[in-house]
Amino acid sequence: MSTWTTHRTAPDSADARAVLREYMAEMVRRWHGRPERPGEVSAALAESPSDDLIPPTGLLLLARRDGHLAGCAGLRRRPGWAELTRVYVRPAHRGAGGGAALLAAVEAYARGAGVDRIRLDTRSDLVEARALYARHGYREIPAFNAGRYAQHWFEKPLPARVDDTRAPR
Repeated sequence: MSTWTTHRTAPDSADARAVLREYMAEMVRRWHGRPERPGEVSAALAESPSDDLIPPTGLLLLARRDGHLAGCAGLRRRPGWAELTRVYVRPAHRGAGGGAALLAAVEAYARGAGVDRIRLDTRSDLVEARALYARHGYREIPAFNAGRYAQHWFEKPLPARVDDTRAPR
């Protein structure tokens, strides 16, 4: 059985930069239905930066499976809610519970920070992501933004738990 751990990191750390680049490369490949071209991933990272995934208005979590860097997830605070973003599990680690571990960790942080709902947008081609969100209580809602790549919008209420007194460290 695999052991998943998550921890906060800065988006400019070496591990974060590596996994965020892999995430964006996959997004580019899947969107265009072809291998990424030179410069496309860098352009996509510049168009949609992750530098705001830092306290106090955001966070970036890295996931490790049995000690190996395996994925990431981000959270941005918005007025009245938080946005889930950058959910990614490296291909070699998929199907082993990493998506669920990342969602649970992000939700615990959000709940501990007093957030009562998480929203996200995603694309039609990210079928696995949409299935993951639905399995974990996210429900499709009407569009709440006009993002260039947004095709599906989800929300999950986060009721306070008695044992959640603050965000994990």
